Amino acid sequence: MNPSRDKNSPKEVRLLSVTSILGYGFPESALQAGMARDPDLIGADAGSTDPGPYYLGAGKPFCSRLSIKRDTRLMLLAAVPRGIPVLISTSGGAGGEPHLQFMAELVREIAREEKLDFKLALIHAEQDPGFIKRQLADGKVKPASKRPPLTIEQVDRAERIVGLMGPEPYIRALDEGAQVILAGRSTDPAPWAAGVLRGGLPPAVAWYAGKMLECGAEPAAPKRDGCLLARVFEDHVDLEPTNPEQACTRLSVANFALHENPSAVHHYEPGGMLDTSACKFEQLTDRIVRVSGMQWKPADVYTVKMEGVERVGYRAIAMCATRDPVLIRGIDDYLVRVRGIVDEKTRNFGVPEGGYQLAIRCYGLNGVMGEREPVKTTSAHELSFIVEAMAPTQEVANAVIAISRTTILHADFPGRLCKEGNMAIPFSPADVELGASYEFGVYHIVDAEDPYHLFPIEHAHVKGQP
Repeated sequence: MNPSRDKNSPKEVRLLSVTSILGYGFPESALQAGMARDPDLIGADAGSTDPGPYYLGAGKPFCSRLSIKRDTRLMLLAAVPRGIPVLISTSGGAGGEPHLQFMAELVREIAREEKLDFKLALIHAEQDPGFIKRQLADGKVKPASKRPPLTIEQVDRAERIVGLMGPEPYIRALDEGAQVILAGRSTDPAPWAAGVLRGGLPPAVAWYAGKMLECGAEPAAPKRDGCLLARVFEDHVDLEPTNPEQACTRLSVANFALHENPSAVHHYEPGGMLDTSACKFEQLTDRIVRVSGMQWKPADVYTVKMEGVERVGYRAIAMCATRDPVLIRGIDDYLVRVRGIVDEKTRNFGVPEGGYQLAIRCYGLNGVMGEREPVKTTSAHELSFIVEAMAPTQEVANAVIAISRTTILHADFPGRLCKEGNMAIPFSPADVELGASYEFGVYHIVDAEDPYHLFPIEHAHVKGQP
């Protein structure tokens, strides 16, 4: 809590979330409007599993370095000279060690360019597979999201495993003097909950504020890039967007409370569960909503969710489209024929049966839902295709996609009038090498010995001057 505020006023913590994902961008004017409201800390979540397992496995960020640096620079310039803490969670998009080091390098670069001095903390989130195996042997691992039980083989195959930290490592880093905190993988509300808990307010409002702030101004309407200010009190949270084009309404806030959660009212986090079933939403002004009635129910055992990915092959894709009405009428049979020809040709250059996977997504028919698409016929006058090959090596994947692209372009079909290409190909080169492919193997809940030991903290003094 800011000590400069009126000591006779109710205890209050103010938090400013600048964007839904670091690198997605926000208006500088919205940030400055938020800073004018005297926040106790500012922050941004930098990651998600929404883009899939590739980024964790490959150790790469899923936003561009250019856009991440822009957002981070504005945050540091706004907060560091004022002495306001900056918290960035799930650094680099996936929160592994390469992602954390990527952010650390970028922050140091900004400090040199802008001549900023501050105390930096890195909170590491990559996990020791040996610890997970020991917990597994002791029966202290359970599946998340209807996953099957974890096996030792899955742990061994994992390229990288991260744990989703709670607020405690953030609180410790702040207590130890950090002004800028870069953290590995976190639960999305954790850094915000840390700021509220450290300010002496209860966990129910802390976690609810975190839930609202994790995606920037998403609880506001209409959808715009912007920042969200949360004023947190003993028994309620006031929410206000700092972009004047937006407003928080009871509907927009209540709707966002359903965000990315299997239950509408129960939100499980490290150390307990946030119960929103009794929440009350009040429209204080045309732009501010107050939420009260949230409850926090502590867990008997402190648990941490683990995310780990394993490499399952290498991929290549090709894109094409057709406007041939005869081909469109018989497209299902045509794609069956294409697959048969590809099978035959790939065996000719030594790929064994079952030695690759081929997916053909037909947009305009069932490209989004595949076999679950209830509409089985199409009246579209054109169809587009993304053809994907996956194989144990990149060389085989490239070979399969080349044969597949040639086949879908030239194969014959009943009633065919054109005698050359059946497809329009929008790009040259026609085949795109995607590299390694990953899938989540570890997606499980592990009993932790305490909130800290899985997430070591490293401190440094960053000096802008040489």
